Order: sequence, then C-alpha cells, then structure tokens
Amino acid sequence: MSGSDRDLVLALRAELAAIDPSRPCDRRAEALALADVRAARDGPLARLLLRLARERAAVRAGEGVDRSVGAGEGEASSAVGASPIGIAAFDWASSSDHCRLAWLRGLFLGHGSLSLSGGRTHLEFLVAAPDAALLAGWLGQAGLPASWRIRRGRGVVTWKNGDLVGTFLRRIGATGALLEVEARQVSRALRGDLNRVINAESANLQRAVGAAGRQMAAIDELTASGELAEQSYVVRSVAEARRETPEATLGELAERLGIQRSAVQRALERIERLAMTPDDGDPASRRTRAAGRAARSAVVADRSPAGRGPAGMGRPLA
Repeated sequence: MSGSDRDLVLALRAELAAIDPSRPCDRRAEALALADVRAARDGPLARLLLRLARERAAVRAGEGVDRSVGAGEGEASSAVGASPIGIAAFDWASSSDHCRLAWLRGLFLGHGSLSLSGGRTHLEFLVAAPDAALLAGWLGQAGLPASWRIRRGRGVVTWKNGDLVGTFLRRIGATGALLEVEARQVSRALRGDLNRVINAESANLQRAVGAAGRQMAAIDELTASGELAEQSYVVRSVAEARRETPEATLGELAERLGIQRSAVQRALERIERLAMTPDDGDPASRRTRAAGRAARSAVVADRSPAGRGPAGMGRPLA
C-alpha cells in the first residue's frame, strides 16, 4: 500500500477504536473480541485496550464471560462461569444485533487487517484454525458472506469485494474515513473507465485514419488508371467526397451525399478491392486493361443506335 492508503486505513481504525459503547453488554462483547490481544499494533488499538482494561481483565478472569455476554442490556445470565477465549466464546445465536456489531468491531481491530493497495479492497481476519469456518458462517448469517481458508496453521476469513467491505465497516461504525475510502474507490474506478474509453477511442481513430489513407491511395490509383471514371455514380460520388474530406466518418459522408451509410461503405470497399486486385499485380497492366475497356466501350457506343447520328440515321460513308 502507498503511504496515503496506509494513513487512510490508520484513520479508519482510529475512528472505530474511538467508539465508546454506552451499553455495558456492548463493552463486554468488544472486550471479549479483544481478550486474547497481548500487544497493540497501533496507537488507536492501544488506547482502546487501555479504555477496556477492566472489561478485558474480567473476561480473562472468567468473570462475566457467560451465555449473557452480548445478549442485551438488562437480560439475566443463564449460566455464569468461565468460557474459553476465542471466537467460540461469543454467543452469536442469542446475542442482539448491537452486541454482534460491537464484537465484530473489536474482532476487526484486534484480528483484522484492511488493504487498499492498487485500488483493490481486501479485508481479512486472522483467527485460530478451528474458528475460521465458524466466523465465516456467522458473517454469512449477517448478510456478509466471506471466504475462509487455512494458511500456515491459522484460519483466514477474507473479503475481496469492495461493496461487502464497505457495508461491514459502515455497520460497525465507520463514517468519515469510510467516505474517504469510497471516494478514492470511485475516483479510481472513474479513472479506469476513462482510460478504457480513451484507449478505445484512440484505437478507433487509428483504424479510421488507416482506412482513410488506404481509400485515398486507392482513389488516386484508380483515377490515374481511368478505372474510377468507369464506376457507378454512387462510387464516383463517394470517392470525390472522400477526397475532399479525408477525415470524415462513414456516417458524415452518407449525410453529406444523402445516401445510406451502408452504401458509402460498399462503395469504399469496392474502390479498395479494385485497387488491390489487379490481374497480375502490375499497376501498368491495370492502366492497359482500363484503356482496352475504354476502347471497347467506344466501339460499342459507335455501333449503338445512339451513335448513328440524329434521329437514328446512319452516318455517311467515307
């Protein structure tokens, strides 16, 4: 992570650690999640451990760690006695939502890590191997499905979905720092989308410039050989319009000429095809063939009724 990302994660952890629950059951639930934390990894966690020192001491001594931890304020304890410290020590099934969130907040601060590296959000909990599946199941029940695995003998419960991570952090109390995280994610997503659009437009422009260059060369070649003059009116019109506006798109050419875009495309394809497929590959032969076709056309015109003089009369003999 970059320095700014680390600072943002630290600010988020500081915001969560500064939450001071008003309910005793919430304080006990958060202390239970932090009961096995021996040393603080950062300043916010150190201050939280100091603030919950009495609750944590009671948890480690087996006082108040019972089936009522997290069950809600004012509810009676059903079985007072020591419980093992860890994920299984929390009674998720009978706990109220606010106690669950307080416990999850403590679990994240004591056993969780958040990474924003490269615009990818990654949050994971590092717990005892037998507790990974249990924690993942509880999170799934809360509408926050997570994956889990065993890594070097420890259980790892993971989210790699930015929306799920944002929902979790918001539910456990993150506000201001989370807004900054989300703003950065939106900014990165917009930059990524903009880059993709620019790259696509650049590729399209390069293809259009390349096609226009080929078409201009083909038009010049067919004009020099005389073959362009033999083409239909639409092909000649499209060639002339392309020569006058090399940068125009097919749609712009079609609008200018008052014809369909498909007709423009077919005309340009015909021009390129004629220029690229001489009989023997020699442009001189194309000019020779064009001259031959012109001569044959003249002979045909001379023999036609229209070429026999006015009113269909024959030409005088020499």
